[in-house]
Amino acid sequence: MPRTSGQDRRESLRERRERRALIDDPEIVLNAAARFLEVRSRSVHELRRHLAQAGYRADLVQAAVARLTELGMLDDATFARTWVESRDRARPRSEAALRRELSLKGIDRELAVELLDERRGSHLGASGAGGAAEGGGGDPGEPGDGPDMLAAGRLLAKRGGALARIADARVRRQRAYAMLARNGFDPEVCRDATNRFFAAAPESATHPMAGDD
Repeated sequence: MPRTSGQDRRESLRERRERRALIDDPEIVLNAAARFLEVRSRSVHELRRHLAQAGYRADLVQAAVARLTELGMLDDATFARTWVESRDRARPRSEAALRRELSLKGIDRELAVELLDERRGSHLGASGAGGAAEGGGGDPGEPGDGPDMLAAGRLLAKRGGALARIADARVRRQRAYAMLARNGFDPEVCRDATNRFFAAAPESATHPMAGDD
């Protein structure tokens, strides 16, 4: 079977866009939007961009966005809150990194500030109450810790097993610091969280061979 050239694929995509540009049935665009939301929740910006790139008319795209918003299937506040909570659970990041991600997803700046203020307040409350981080392997937080210190501590705790397998203590600390830096934490938080994590780490994290089977 002959291969399809890159030019053929591009022409096929252009043809599909051209066909979609001729569509005048709002239900077709609405169904396309609903299918896009089936995979995971999206922001208004993500949905609008997806439909526009597919080639649908701008007025039908806007109508689909309005209808899905009316039905409660599209809500930037709910999306952004869920996004931040998911990040905090699965891969904690700095507030600056979260703000950038929300901006890229088209979340209104005022809404992002409001949600991150809520997050800051809840994290400070958890710190003051001595809340525990998942995964062990370090102090989850101390009274007065900011949200970035708490998030950095949780990220290190989640990756504690992988860090413990690094035999060289200096390399182990470098890897921990670099991981925090990649997730948007500033140098001071990277340094303090790394120092705290290894100061409180169990013996197996300091001497990995002792904990190996």
